[in-house]
Amino acid sequence: METTLRGVGVSHGVAIGEVRHMGTAVLEPPVKQIPADEVEREQERARQAVQAVASDLVARGSLAGGEAQAVLEAQALMAQDPELIADVERRVAAGSTAERAVYDAFAAYREMLAGAGEYFAGRVADLDDVRNRIVARLLGVPMPGVPDSDEPYVLVARDLAPADTALLDPSLVLGFVTEEGGPTSHSAILARALGVPAVVALPGAVGLAEGTVIAVDGSTGEIFVNPSDERKAQLEAVAAERRAALAASAGPGATSDGHRVPLLANIGGPADVAAAVEAGAEGVGLFRTEFLFLDDHRNAPSEEKQVEAYRQVLEAFPESRVVVRVLDAGADKPLEFLTPADEPNPALGVRGLRTLLDHPEVLRTQLSALAKAAEGLPVQLEVMAPMVADRADAKAFADACRAAGLRAKVGAMVEIPSAALRARSVLQEVEFLSLGTNDLAQYTFAADRQVGAVSRLQDPWQPALLDLVAMAAEAARAESKGCGVCGEAASDPLLACVLTGLGVTSLSMGAASLPHVRAELAKHTLAQCERAAAAARAADTAEEAREAARAVLSGE
Repeated sequence: METTLRGVGVSHGVAIGEVRHMGTAVLEPPVKQIPADEVEREQERARQAVQAVASDLVARGSLAGGEAQAVLEAQALMAQDPELIADVERRVAAGSTAERAVYDAFAAYREMLAGAGEYFAGRVADLDDVRNRIVARLLGVPMPGVPDSDEPYVLVARDLAPADTALLDPSLVLGFVTEEGGPTSHSAILARALGVPAVVALPGAVGLAEGTVIAVDGSTGEIFVNPSDERKAQLEAVAAERRAALAASAGPGATSDGHRVPLLANIGGPADVAAAVEAGAEGVGLFRTEFLFLDDHRNAPSEEKQVEAYRQVLEAFPESRVVVRVLDAGADKPLEFLTPADEPNPALGVRGLRTLLDHPEVLRTQLSALAKAAEGLPVQLEVMAPMVADRADAKAFADACRAAGLRAKVGAMVEIPSAALRARSVLQEVEFLSLGTNDLAQYTFAADRQVGAVSRLQDPWQPALLDLVAMAAEAARAESKGCGVCGEAASDPLLACVLTGLGVTSLSMGAASLPHVRAELAKHTLAQCERAAAAARAADTAEEAREAARAVLSGE
């Protein structure tokens, strides 16, 4: 009997196949006392296992590149945390085996994160994955992870660790379904980058029996368990129609009546450039520069190293826009030489531009490197600051850009509600706005983007979030300046039409989403997009907003 379940669709496409479950986590090691003469050997075993796991995570990141590389390198830093290692060694000295000491030390750290507030709750899955890998190595058992299979399948898990998602083989993994996670979780972002259909936040997902045939619609979030032949045929027809629309889609982003909406790519470094160019990106709307700073979390990269990396990206987009976000450190992206380790709530503390203004030499070096990288190139360089709260922040950043001799448009990211509410004031100091809808939703609804339990509040269709987007876009229009969206909201084709209707002037997303958004925009006039936007804002819930916009755009 066919049954229908509904989660949150986070990566487009249809997948039909048998369920395979993620390998289970390693068992809790037994409590066992070791004699004093084995302490040193056990401590060394622990150190070697930690280093081996950290190296493996970095290697996986290098293979995967892009978003995955930054996520996995952050996980490797988690494994090598000096306080964690010191705690493991203390426990071994007190008589624990290496594996038990690791297990208990991570449990204590896990508790500490939970007590530090909701913001870090989303990091628990990453922490558990690191623990499981270290303990598995010490016990000599297989690593938890993606199942072995010669046949394609749909992967089902409570949640997916970045190390697993990053190296999924799309020829075997038809799609994946998780019980936890949200539309902007690491797994969702990496799924879109891979082009694998995915649904997250599906209640009871882990209860789906191994081998059950399911159909996954990553666009609608629907899961059909034991789908009928008619359902399979219907879904395959829908998928074929979507593929045909993608194949016919080419050229600059525009509505059907010719209103231009430049479609840009979000990239994490030079490794992402080829995919962006192949997908027809009209430039870069978000160049995250954190990847350079994660190589050595104790020291900032040299100006020469930064110049080389920036120039590789700028050269790939002649005559095009490249919007660079300066270093966004703090909160879930701590850097030892920049961010304080003892902040009670880092998400609401010194992060983003606040960190850079506290360390002006780091900002000065980065801006100088960007200026040198752009010399002699026919590129439209634009530079923006993360976490701008008000006009004073915007002025401080614009002044720093001028002092560094940077010839580029200067902008501000709108990720804090105050910046949207006072956008016209902020625009007195900068030349454009870029909406980071992931963090804007997080701060608007007090809902961590990594916590599945509050994923409904992270839904970019929330009418309150659309109101803030509209306010920023209206302010930019009044000042004759640009207002783009570079958050994950831009990768939803239907929502891209609504954002266009709200007055957003450009959309930036992962390369894999560009053809989907281009094709959807080309189906509708600007007036239809504006009516869909008004209908969405008139709703009271994200679900109602989505359905109201869909009804307008489908002509129902």
